[in-house]
Amino acid sequence: MTQAQLRGETDLAGFHAEVRHLLTQQVPPEAVQWEACACRDDLYLPQDPSPRTPGPGKAAAAIVPASFLRLSEVVLMHSDPGRFDLLYRLLWRLVHEPGLRHDPVDPQMLQAQQMGQAVRRDLHKMKTLLSFRNVGAGAGGHPMLLAWHEPAHHIVEALGPWFALRHPGARWAILTPGRCVECDGRSLHVAPGLARAFAPAEGDGPDAWLAAYWRAFDGQAIALDRAHGPRE
Repeated sequence: MTQAQLRGETDLAGFHAEVRHLLTQQVPPEAVQWEACACRDDLYLPQDPSPRTPGPGKAAAAIVPASFLRLSEVVLMHSDPGRFDLLYRLLWRLVHEPGLRHDPVDPQMLQAQQMGQAVRRDLHKMKTLLSFRNVGAGAGGHPMLLAWHEPAHHIVEALGPWFALRHPGARWAILTPGRCVECDGRSLHVAPGLARAFAPAEGDGPDAWLAAYWRAFDGQAIALDRAHGPRE
């Protein structure tokens, strides 16, 4: 069994690098075990993909439709731990079964499309329903905006740049059980998720919200590339 380890739940560059290697070595999907690191070490600065060959590699890219590559970016944010295996199985089949691209009712392709739709709904829900709470002065005396959200999928990092553009120059943070993201007015940072037991309640005052923020970010945040996000 071949181990394919990713640096996080949404490590797109790592996934592309792994599948390129696996395809080059002709490793079939049933011989691959995927693992996304869930420890503190998976907090990383998303890398510029230029040092790696993006996508599944030149040979496969000539066969795989661009629409599938775009779909894989979204499906990778789904919460189903089997998404990596599903995407690699489909990629393997697209390379070895060219007719798959013309089959509109293939069960595995339909599953991936349904997962993509679920992620897009979750992205839209977070964009439209998330509400920030002004908790007063934060670091440097600037107003601090905080929000708690429980997304169904791994979408928080992808939406960080979107919220930064929507609130230019503002200092804010979004706390979630899976991942937290903040903006200091210029740069984005991520930190491990905050357990729901420590989430501020709707009626809590600013002190409780700030306590939750510091529990998530004090000494744990790392920089996040502002340009990182889904192509929506």
